[in-house]
Amino acid sequence: MSSKKLTLKALQNKKGVEKITAITAYDALFAGIFDGEVDVILIGDSLNMSFGGCSDTTSLKLEHIIYHAQAVCRKAKSSFLIADMPFGSYTTRDSALRNATKLIKATQVDALKLEVTRTKLHIIEALIDEGIAIMPHIGLMPQYIKAEGGYKIKGRDETQSKELLESALAFEQAGAFGLLLEGIIAPCATTITQSVQIPTIGIGSGAACDGQILVWSDMLGLCSDISPKFVRRYLQGAELIKQAVREYASDVRKGSFPSEQESY
Repeated sequence: MSSKKLTLKALQNKKGVEKITAITAYDALFAGIFDGEVDVILIGDSLNMSFGGCSDTTSLKLEHIIYHAQAVCRKAKSSFLIADMPFGSYTTRDSALRNATKLIKATQVDALKLEVTRTKLHIIEALIDEGIAIMPHIGLMPQYIKAEGGYKIKGRDETQSKELLESALAFEQAGAFGLLLEGIIAPCATTITQSVQIPTIGIGSGAACDGQILVWSDMLGLCSDISPKFVRRYLQGAELIKQAVREYASDVRKGSFPSEQESY
């Protein structure tokens, strides 16, 4: 575990040297547990699903991200902190600048992540010009679920692969500090990673990316009803917690909790 704050430059310097580790967090409790154990903590809009029980990420509001990012920032002092810009909060250059500035000022996260195609290159450029560290999210973009009719793996054909590579290079040229690659077939993600000088963090995009990220509740096995192909469970969390709750409830019903030592 590292107690020293990971800077943007130190994060970038890991490319080609050491794999970047990243995980999501939405509250102070888990942020405190994850802090320093991973390089990056993402306050992701995935919280709308795993934390809020919604079917997708699109209904999440800027105020929700701010609330959860503030909680994470209170406890995470070592890991590099990135927050998602919610759907609809960066539709124009002006709205993006206004909402990104509000998010940064309210939370003090280190950087922001936006799901974008090259049509929003001018927005990325404007945010970076304002002094905000930006990580574009390309490939499978959950905020586009309604427009695309579901979650679509990207890079399967030559045209799509070329577009993704060109987008990655354009965002790098614009000053992005890194890229998140989601749901991109491994050969395409490998080409992107090898073609840019900035680090790539993958999710469902193969092992060649400069780092990997998982949603914490997926990684710990708390979402037993969902099992994406790219998720590796490191704990059967749902069953372990259920068993602990069953034991607690049983002790209460039997009258063995609280004991004399647990009473005032």
